[in-house]
Amino acid sequence: MDTLHPRLLVSRFTDCFRFYDAMLPALIGAARASGSESGPYAHWDVDGQGVLVLFDRGAMAAIAGTAGLPGEAPPAQDRSMFVCRVADVDAGLTHCLEHGAPPVAGACDRPDWGPTLRTAHVRDPEGHLIELQSY
Repeated sequence: MDTLHPRLLVSRFTDCFRFYDAMLPALIGAARASGSESGPYAHWDVDGQGVLVLFDRGAMAAIAGTAGLPGEAPPAQDRSMFVCRVADVDAGLTHCLEHGAPPVAGACDRPDWGPTLRTAHVRDPEGHLIELQSY
């Protein structure tokens, strides 16, 4: 049985698919288990356990009965974050930036969060916040 995992609802499915399909194998060893860039669904696993699902926002809105509501919220603080534990935050950050991830916060030590914690933050093509962490 899969553990709980995030399901990101995205409007730019193809862009997000390409980003995560390039990022997840190198960052956390995830392999695509199903889906393609044509959508509306794709998911990646590590050792048979789900780690991330992408689902087309419009398809979910049709199911949830919210298709008539705005697809985007006004600028606001982030409400969620996808956290990836990586062996090397600096190398992970470089990999993300090379694949077009907009930087948010550079790699730095966070001793107030944990004695050996190091993080960096980027965004995916849809703007979801991603934290790379090692400890």
